[in-house]
Amino acid sequence: MFGRTKEPTAPAATAEEPKGPGKGRPTPTRAQREAANRRPLVPADRRAASASSKEALRAERRRVQLGRINGEEKYLALRDRGPVKRYVRDVVDSRRNLGEHFLPFVLVLLIVQLAVSSTANTSLFVASYALLYVGLIAVVVDSLVLRRRVRRLVSERFGPDALVRTGVVGYAVMRALQLRRSRIPKPQVSRGQRVG
Repeated sequence: MFGRTKEPTAPAATAEEPKGPGKGRPTPTRAQREAANRRPLVPADRRAASASSKEALRAERRRVQLGRINGEEKYLALRDRGPVKRYVRDVVDSRRNLGEHFLPFVLVLLIVQLAVSSTANTSLFVASYALLYVGLIAVVVDSLVLRRRVRRLVSERFGPDALVRTGVVGYAVMRALQLRRSRIPKPQVSRGQRVG
C-alpha cells in the first residue's frame, strides 16, 4: 500500500533455453578418477613388457649415437657443444694433420722392430728408433702450428675471450691426433675445403 511498487519478476528459465558455458557432463567422483588411473604394478605379460622396454631403450641409444656422430647439437657431449667448438672442428678437419697418421706409423715401426730384433742387425733397430723420434718431433711441430692457427682464427672470429672460456686449443690438438674416420662428431668438411 505505501511501499514501492514491485517490478515484475522474470519468468523462470525453461528447459529449451541454452545454458551458459560448461563441460556438459557431471564431475566424476574421486573413486571413479582413482579407478581410471589404476594400473597394475606388474604387467600381465612381463616378458613382452620387458622386451618392448629393452627395444625402446635400444632405439633411443641408437638415435643418440647417430645424433652424436652426425653432430646434432642436442646429442653432443658438453665438451663438443657450441659454435666455437663446431668452428674448431671444421678448421681441424679441413687440413691434413700429421697426428692422425702417427698411430699407424708407430704400429708399422713396432712390427719392423719385432722383425729386426730376431736378427743381429742392430743398425736397422737403431734406424727404426730414430724414425720413431723423427715422427714424434714432426707431430709436435704440426700440433704447434695448428695451435697457433686455431688461436688466431678463433680470436678473429669470436673474440679473444672465446679462447679462455672454451679451451679450444687443447680440443683442436686432441681432435687432430685422432684418426679421421674415428672422430666423433664425424667431419662435416672435406680436406682442403676453405673454412669461413
